[in-house]
Amino acid sequence: MVSILLPGYLVYLATTAMVATISLIGLGVVTGTAGMIVLCQLTFAAVGAWIVSWLSLVGAPGGLLVWIVAGGIVSGLAGTVIGLPALRLRGVNLAVVTLGFAAAADLTLVKTQFPGAVTGTKIPRPDLFGTDRAYFFLTVIALVAIALAVFFLQKSRWGSSWRSVAFSERGTASAGSSVRIAKLSAFATSSAIAGIGGGLMAGQVSTAFPSAFTTLQSLALYVLSIVAGAHLVEMALFGGILWVLIPELLKRWGIPQDWGLVVFGAMGIQALTSNSNLGQDIRNALSRRKQRKSGPATAVLVSMPEESPDAAPRSAVEGKALLKVANVTVEFGQIKALQDVSMTIAEGTIVGLIGPNGAGKSTFVDAVSGFLPQHSGDVWLGEDRLNDLAPHQRARAGLRRTFQQDRVPPSLTVYEYMNFIARGKAGREEITDILDFFGCPEPGVRISNVDVGTRRIIEVAANVAARPRLLILDEPAAGLSHEEHVAFGQRLRQVPQRYGTTILIIEHDLDLVRSVCQYITVLDFGEVLASGEQEQVLADPKVLKAYMGETELI
Repeated sequence: MVSILLPGYLVYLATTAMVATISLIGLGVVTGTAGMIVLCQLTFAAVGAWIVSWLSLVGAPGGLLVWIVAGGIVSGLAGTVIGLPALRLRGVNLAVVTLGFAAAADLTLVKTQFPGAVTGTKIPRPDLFGTDRAYFFLTVIALVAIALAVFFLQKSRWGSSWRSVAFSERGTASAGSSVRIAKLSAFATSSAIAGIGGGLMAGQVSTAFPSAFTTLQSLALYVLSIVAGAHLVEMALFGGILWVLIPELLKRWGIPQDWGLVVFGAMGIQALTSNSNLGQDIRNALSRRKQRKSGPATAVLVSMPEESPDAAPRSAVEGKALLKVANVTVEFGQIKALQDVSMTIAEGTIVGLIGPNGAGKSTFVDAVSGFLPQHSGDVWLGEDRLNDLAPHQRARAGLRRTFQQDRVPPSLTVYEYMNFIARGKAGREEITDILDFFGCPEPGVRISNVDVGTRRIIEVAANVAARPRLLILDEPAAGLSHEEHVAFGQRLRQVPQRYGTTILIIEHDLDLVRSVCQYITVLDFGEVLASGEQEQVLADPKVLKAYMGETELI
């Protein structure tokens, strides 16, 4: 209906806006969702346009629609190759690599031109979409299909892994997701969408030219994705309209259209300095309005009725040895952060790892969970030797951990985060039950609206939902009040029997350690100072001496 009412030139502009929106949606995946700075989106579009032009020139079967799909596939493969540096590069360094690729491709296209451009060979359209108005409908259909696909991808575990890797690569790996695959899949998806957009552009203009895919235009498109918030599908459409509207307004005002790049640059500076974008600002405003009505989302940890079995750590229903750490040593230059540390944890127990600040507790957790692979000694989980496994592989083997720092992606809802961390081990009903058990907010609450203390509890609940064999909790009660500590401890004591998960807890609050741990290991200056049953260890004079200045806690 829109194309029927619009004059021919406006139909052309509307088609251009649809094609630009498609490229922006793809850029939103890799930049807005996965958090990587990619400055060569129109280069991937040029790959798609080149494939369509070449297939048209050689008379390949299938017609334009098949050629566009082929262009998207080839662009996706090209994106995967270019994405390989992203596995080691971040931020500005990655931006330089992608900008260099865009500049090299730009110069190459200017020298070689697109297939058929020199001879003026036109790309034939299907009869159904032969007119400009009909072709506009084709771009709308493609846009809707891509938008729906990206929307459902973002709601899936793939999308959660993209958002997680944007917020914390360590948090992503500890959840059992490969950071490498998350980044490459985001690159491949984004570049494939750009390739489809480039193929549609080639079909729109009939003959593709390098001037439509320059490096400066790629930069402008990136800026526009930041300004509009193109990771939000609905805002990508707004960005596509701006892509066409600003140059047209400049043209009508008698200003050279190249000044449009200056306008986009100014908008980008404003967005970067304010650390916000239009789409996210709108969502945040709606969220704040809703929050004013319902109040902030916090965990509701209510103490359980104390019964004699729960008043102290439960007697361990011990099985065979689960975690076996043998003679682990970690050195940073001449400094030995850990020296010949050995520990054995039996199935079904809750073990505390304590020690003064700088004792090596965090180093020990990083070594066991795979984030410090350069250590001597052995780490076993049951019958599996973990030394050669990456962090995400150790997580899949059944060893999960939480962090002292906030690693919970704020862009996810509570349910999306729980589902991502659980990796299919818990359905919606079980996730809801675990959230209720730990007193967490409702599944639909966005984590950005949750306070830090509650996020820590959500992180614990999510890892419990994954049903790991061993869960390492690194200061999980930070930010909780004393009453919440008590209620949290009551729930932790039930985890081994209720969910079949053994717990190793690193905690400075010795009241919490006393209430949940059957066994305790003490580290001091990277060495095991004492290990054994709780009462015995806490009464050890060596432990009391190591805690000088903190003995009032004991």
